[in-house]
Amino acid sequence: MGNYRYIDSDAGLRAAVAALRGERRYALDTEFHRERTYRPEAALIQVAWPGDLVLIDPLAVDVRPLSDVLSGSGLMVAHAAGQDLEVLEHCCGTAPELIFDTQIAAGFLGHGTPALSSLYESEIGWRPPKADRLTDWLVRPLKTSQLEYAASDVMHLLDIHDRLSSRLQELGRLGWAEAEFDLLLERSRRIQRPEDAWTRLKDVRHLRRRDLPVVRSVAMWRELRAARVNQPVRHVLPDMAVVSIARSAPRTIEDLAAVRGVGEGMARGRLGPAILKAVADGLASDWRPPPAPRRRSDQAERLRPAVGLVTSWVGQLARERMIEPSLLATRADIEALIRGDADARLSTGWRSDIVGEPIRRLVDGEAALAFDDGQLVLEERSRRPVV
Repeated sequence: MGNYRYIDSDAGLRAAVAALRGERRYALDTEFHRERTYRPEAALIQVAWPGDLVLIDPLAVDVRPLSDVLSGSGLMVAHAAGQDLEVLEHCCGTAPELIFDTQIAAGFLGHGTPALSSLYESEIGWRPPKADRLTDWLVRPLKTSQLEYAASDVMHLLDIHDRLSSRLQELGRLGWAEAEFDLLLERSRRIQRPEDAWTRLKDVRHLRRRDLPVVRSVAMWRELRAARVNQPVRHVLPDMAVVSIARSAPRTIEDLAAVRGVGEGMARGRLGPAILKAVADGLASDWRPPPAPRRRSDQAERLRPAVGLVTSWVGQLARERMIEPSLLATRADIEALIRGDADARLSTGWRSDIVGEPIRRLVDGEAALAFDDGQLVLEERSRRPVV
């Protein structure tokens, strides 16, 4: 393959940035590791534009000048870009202003949520080289096979963009996809506050309300500690230990050592006193979780049996329209609409027209679901009871 340039000098990067500033679109992908660090560590940045493809080595060159490209008017084409955006934010200090995510776009065209290799094969009949899942991208020098695999990620991505955007335009779905791209960028720009780290704990829902100030304080301490030493949060303190500490609220080293997931070594080590201080801060705090928004819980409870049936209908509709079901409506979306949540995703935009309004009519008794030749059909209600 070999039709790429490897950039490991400031001069080479400056030249690439100068060329990219004039491009209306470019393809970008990253290779990174985050298993041993708090922040994703960029190992390679691949960029392709008409007539050129470069592999930029962030271990050899400061890649912050790429921010001029990202913040410019060019469209960044990427595949499953969520983690790439986080990598770019960390190593370049910014994310792109405009993006086209080929995985999201493919979901609006009947591809589901395809891997890039699958999309290459189905769209242009090209099979890219396979990657070694155990590749350590931080080891230098990189092998030729690694470089060729990395280059393949962006080599034909602009061709894929041409094909997908054209079909989206033909089907009248380009606006739908662009709304999802904007949402992807919006999520990437949200600053995750350390004081909100407790909300990302899976088992926090099992805690009592009085335990929440402690779990919030301990999770915030863990987040700040992980960021300071650049370690994954689970390496500082496992999730299970954070929740267990909140339940038991230990006051002494002995109490802390008895908590599941902590143990003697950690409790009596240098982190023990810091964890106990976080517990004490939580117990002394006057913070209380905000009250849950008022919802039409009576309506939701009354209509709970309908959720499963409506979910089945939405899944069938997604197949008929050749849209990835999660892009059309999730079960949580359906429940939010039935509850009457003010921010229900199905209550606005194109989803309201396709899914939200029909569900509203069903819930209000104006329509009914029936089986017809093995298919669920939403139809006008006759109001003539069978029994």
